[in-house]
Formats: sequence, C-alpha cells, structure tokens
Amino acid sequence: VRSPRVRSRCGGPRVRSGSRFPTGILFEEAGKQLSAQPAQPSDRSSSKFHGLARSLVANAVHGVSQGFTKELDIVGIGYRAEVSASQVVFHLGYSHPVPFAIPDGIQIAVDKQNHITVAGIDRQRVGQVAADIRALRKPDPYKQKGIRYTGEVLKKKVGKTGA
Repeated sequence: VRSPRVRSRCGGPRVRSGSRFPTGILFEEAGKQLSAQPAQPSDRSSSKFHGLARSLVANAVHGVSQGFTKELDIVGIGYRAEVSASQVVFHLGYSHPVPFAIPDGIQIAVDKQNHITVAGIDRQRVGQVAADIRALRKPDPYKQKGIRYTGEVLKKKVGKTGA
C-alpha cells in the first residue's frame, strides 16, 4: 500500500517548521483548537494513521512555540566537553579527543564541562542527537562512568568477587 505524504507548515516565536504526515487525515481549526479526524472514518487504512498524524502536528506546534530539550551528564574523572565553533569536542578517556559536529537546527550548550543541553524545534532530531552523543561513551554498568541522560537510573553490576 502506497500512501503519498502531505506536508504541513507551522510557524511560531522560534521559527517555522515543516512536518510530513500521511494523507487521509483532515485537520480542522475551531477557535484555538486543532482537531484531527480521518477523511473517511469507515476506511481502516486511513484511520490507523490518525494518532500518528495528530502527534506529529502536536509536536511541530510545541516545537515552534516552546522547543524541545534533552539533558545529558558526563560522569568520570577527566571526562569533559567543550563547544568550539560548530562542533563539540569530548574528552572521554580515549587516547584522543572526540569531535562531534553540531547539526543544523540544533543548539548544544555545555555547562561546567560535564552537563550538556541539546535543544531544538524538532523532537525527533533532538532525541537522535542526544542518543548519538550518548553513544560516544555509554555508561559502564560496573563503574557507572560515561555519558547518561540527566536523571537516568543505571543498574550497577557487582564485579568479580576477590578470592
């Protein structure tokens, strides 16, 4: 089944955003409310995309009005990050610094060299960039060192028992 995609535009105090969502969903504006309904309620193939289209438009509206943020913490002795021009340079215990290019539409701020804030208007891109940064040095289950989301609870494993 092929479904052509429809593009919507959304503007706000931050910038304009464009979202793609499946066809077969009608959006109606009543006052300050935007409601989504399937174009043909009896057609199951179009109504199954109702929730997806509604959440994509809701995320676009939230993104241009307030924006999305993800926060990460760097834990470990000597682990740190610094922003320089259009990239972030990480020192994560490797023998070399790890550069990370900042994508367009994403802002990255580093506080106290070990707290990173990723912000932007697109929820999916903010989450993906945060996941890419976390993948540079995932938290170690034994020593709890690495890059983790703020507030993430890690399960600590016990090491070998000494004989």
